[in-house]
Amino acid sequence: MSNSGVKFGTDGWRGVIADDFTFANVRMAADAIAAYIHAKEDPAKGLCIAYDTRFGSRAFARTCAEVAAATGIPVMLARAVTPTPALSFGVRERGAAGGIMITSSHNPAQWNGVKYKAWYGGSGKPSIMTEIESCLGKPAARPARPAPITEIDFLPSYLKAIESFADLDLIARSGMKFCIDSMYGAGGTILSGIFTRIGVQHTQIRSNPDPLFPGINPEPIEPHIRALGDAVVASHCHAGLCTDGDADRIGATDEHGNFVDPHKIYSVLLSWVLRRKGWPGAVTRAVNTTKMLDRICAKHGRELIEHGIGFKFVCDYMLEREIVMGGEESGGIGFQRHLPERDGLLNALLLANVMAEEGKTLGQLVADLQAEYGEHQYGRIDLHIPDGIKNAAIARAKQLQPGDIVFAGMPVLHANTMDGVKLYLSNPEARSKPNAAETWLLLRASGTEPLLRIYTESCSKESVKKLLESARAFAMG
Repeated sequence: MSNSGVKFGTDGWRGVIADDFTFANVRMAADAIAAYIHAKEDPAKGLCIAYDTRFGSRAFARTCAEVAAATGIPVMLARAVTPTPALSFGVRERGAAGGIMITSSHNPAQWNGVKYKAWYGGSGKPSIMTEIESCLGKPAARPARPAPITEIDFLPSYLKAIESFADLDLIARSGMKFCIDSMYGAGGTILSGIFTRIGVQHTQIRSNPDPLFPGINPEPIEPHIRALGDAVVASHCHAGLCTDGDADRIGATDEHGNFVDPHKIYSVLLSWVLRRKGWPGAVTRAVNTTKMLDRICAKHGRELIEHGIGFKFVCDYMLEREIVMGGEESGGIGFQRHLPERDGLLNALLLANVMAEEGKTLGQLVADLQAEYGEHQYGRIDLHIPDGIKNAAIARAKQLQPGDIVFAGMPVLHANTMDGVKLYLSNPEARSKPNAAETWLLLRASGTEPLLRIYTESCSKESVKKLLESARAFAMG
């Protein structure tokens, strides 16, 4: 049997609805997951399945449930839209063999996906995903009678967990006001419900489920987050809190409506955890994530582990050793003591917690970090270019040597090829700034589409802009 284009990546498989993301292919993906569970896990432990607000997600989830149950695996199926971290929490709490989440996270509306969550409550390791993919076209045997499908609510126990992780009483006493943006996704009215119950002033936008995500991609970055910034200013809030399509990523704006990038969010949370909580463990970050984290860790005597791009690396470290926090450039941040998983809803509560405990707006917290650890400014562009141009740009970047001057007149110092090509540069502007951020530029080619991503961090917005323009010209040859 052909796999019809179904291919499991880091988290699972995704595709364009009605093109390759069809019921036939979803059944094939579910069959492969069921076959894997029969081969490598205990099928009697069951499978948890949930879905987001995308077009057809509920029906696709029901299809997966029917496929798994037909092979004899009992299924716990969400009875309503569920955030990805709630499904992951449910898998671990119930001791299930694994979980399926129907979502395409932050991708545009025409996409959907089948994510696999392993028994530990996080994304399947690469070895697990490889084994699932090897089961494509090899369905498990069908017993005479299918296993039961039970509809359940994954939210109550998950909400209890995140509410106990944050100090809700402190947030309630702070007198601060927040704007919440669920981007029409699975976050829905969850944060608003918590704030209403504990008496926190707030307003909300885009809390209604809408599979079209009108006017945006459900990704909490610019330009999609601009409506949140406008609402924060209009409602005189102290911060805006945003979650992506399946609520596993965090975004934010400050009290002036300015976008607060995920690097600053991670830095605010990490600084607070190390100063106020003192939780043990090392810290991890992806290679395309701010080096302000390195400076925070150095001050507090914590090991900082740099790794490849993708939360799978964070998850792997959390399963192997003591890790206090791990995260990535896209707003995926996780705490080992909660789950080896990204959780946008938890991180939104924790941002409010930090603000309440410090008695400062989000903008003030970011300004404090910039003052203490040096100004760190970040930028990223995505170039949709043919594979030939994309691959040639990476090849030329790999050939650059220390001393070469290619990007905005800044000589190359050294390179890191852990994931893409990351070039550290000598920035003359840094010499005139106290405690200036290191300047670096990363070129990374997508392995699945004609896309080149360029990331940079420097000590000013001006040099970030110059570097991105220079890198764009370099990439185009």
